[in-house]
Amino acid sequence: MDLRIAVLGGDGIGPEVTAEAVKVLDAIGRRYGHEFTYITGPVGGTAIDMTGSALPADTMNIVLGSDAVLFGAVGGPKWDDPVAKVRPEDGILALRKGLGLYANLRPCKVYEQLIDTSPIRPERLVDVDFIIVRELTGGLYFGKPKRRWENSRGRRAVDTLAYSEKEIERVVRIGFELARDRRKRLHSLDKMNVMESSRLWREVATEVGIEYPDVELIHMLADNAAMQIITQPSIFDVIVAENMFGDILSDEAAVIGGSLGMLPSASISSLPPKNGRRRRGGKPALYEPIHGSAPDIAGKSLANPMASILSSAMLLRFSAGLNTEADAIEKAVDSVLSEGYRTLDISSGTDRPLTTTQVGDMIAGLVSS
Repeated sequence: MDLRIAVLGGDGIGPEVTAEAVKVLDAIGRRYGHEFTYITGPVGGTAIDMTGSALPADTMNIVLGSDAVLFGAVGGPKWDDPVAKVRPEDGILALRKGLGLYANLRPCKVYEQLIDTSPIRPERLVDVDFIIVRELTGGLYFGKPKRRWENSRGRRAVDTLAYSEKEIERVVRIGFELARDRRKRLHSLDKMNVMESSRLWREVATEVGIEYPDVELIHMLADNAAMQIITQPSIFDVIVAENMFGDILSDEAAVIGGSLGMLPSASISSLPPKNGRRRRGGKPALYEPIHGSAPDIAGKSLANPMASILSSAMLLRFSAGLNTEADAIEKAVDSVLSEGYRTLDISSGTDRPLTTTQVGDMIAGLVSS
């Protein structure tokens, strides 16, 4: 299979970790006979410095001509002016909106080898392996009106949480499809006790659930879920939530595994067909580690590239239907951890952590063998 991948490293450690993901993808290509072509472009703060835009037209054209996007990270103190008209984060938001990527998938898997790095008690982390499906293009972040103003009584602001039946149905359906291929349990989160949008969300989720009699649908209030994710995370298999709830709870869940450097994500508009064949045409999906640009360690080869490498596994799985190849990457990451190798973020502080490139070399070597 040939696959054209847009690699947008962005700022800080973004280019470093995506370089290691590309290294691993190349190893997959050699082993399984695939041809991967990479096209790079600026995004985020780097792009602002070059062009004045966080997502230049040339970069968007590269993306639209690709089968998938491997994204690094954006932002940093250099661009942290709260009154700036253009911010690095505008680039990723524009990509998601422009590509119609309405579902963000964030796996939360606790590696047995890293249980001691988590702030959660070890006995609560046994068999924790779930995925959060966050609605990505609606809700408070995009609803209108959205504005702030000042009158005789002081400053005021408004954000609007709006959802249509169609927007809810399509993201809930992805949750059901994922659950059907996992442990067949879907938690749908809302605040139907106080919010009209949540009442609609619960109604639509219940209606879609009729089509999936093999999947257990569990409605849960979002604030209760925030507690359960910490106190008994093993009860979850797939979670689906509206934009803001999903944003907050997926960041909370990221703490469970002990390091942001271990967690990948995907932003998609559809799941791959059951026959595993890649769809030609259409807009590509986007894959990125959930961590930020970490400018304090940029250029020092201290960053953990595993989240980016695992994001490349999701790319193969969801954009190309290459499940065997994705499994090979995930097994290689597990083997590196089992053999006791660590980067700084998951190091005990007493061992000698490996560099970013050393970890990439090790995983690529395991994938190749």
